[in-house]
Amino acid sequence: MRGDELKKNALLARTLVRTTIARYQTNNEVDPKALMFKKNMYGKPEVDWQNYTNCNNPPLHFNISHTDSLIACGVTVHVPVGIDVEDKERKIKHDILAFAERFYSADEVKFLSTLPDPEVQRKEFIKLWTLKEAYVKALGKGFSAAPFNTFTIQSKVGTKGEYNLCKMTEMTASSLEETNKCDGEWKFSLLELDDSHYAAICIEDDEASGGAPMRVIVRKTIPFVEDELISESKLL
Repeated sequence: MRGDELKKNALLARTLVRTTIARYQTNNEVDPKALMFKKNMYGKPEVDWQNYTNCNNPPLHFNISHTDSLIACGVTVHVPVGIDVEDKERKIKHDILAFAERFYSADEVKFLSTLPDPEVQRKEFIKLWTLKEAYVKALGKGFSAAPFNTFTIQSKVGTKGEYNLCKMTEMTASSLEETNKCDGEWKFSLLELDDSHYAAICIEDDEASGGAPMRVIVRKTIPFVEDELISESKLL
């Protein structure tokens, strides 16, 4: 890597992944330095748990996201996870609606067009981008497998920070109309970190959860230096 800043961020990201995963492995069963990784067929990094046959804890999944001033690591048990973080003050160089028409679904463009305040519109655009990135990363197949305009993210009515995924179905020959199908296969949560960043988390829903809300634990960490519990949501 060229540049000290890139090298430092890469080192911090790898250290954060190792120490975070090791935190959830009790009785010192896994040494952070001993963790081994592999990539799936699409290039997404994973822990190579086959090397830990004596580990009694369930395998963990992880995903990371970078900004200029923050690195986020999401860790889950059993189910895939995707995480994305974006600066809340990120500027959009292009006209927001024109930009959205290129990448977002028709429903999302329609939603943004109803917002008369340019600043509110910009923030909602960034929230959608963050959520959509998290979903694509949770899939682990790359952007080409799920282009942003093939699915819609909608806020759940009556909730704070929870969202639905609606997939576009194929056009039917009889009606020549596209219909949206919303399902509960994926769970989303949108957080604000340090009042400066949006963080979107997406996990695959499993049968064991019974449709319960996502439980999220947020920690502010500098590996080997600082580790502070920020918040912990409770299951209903």
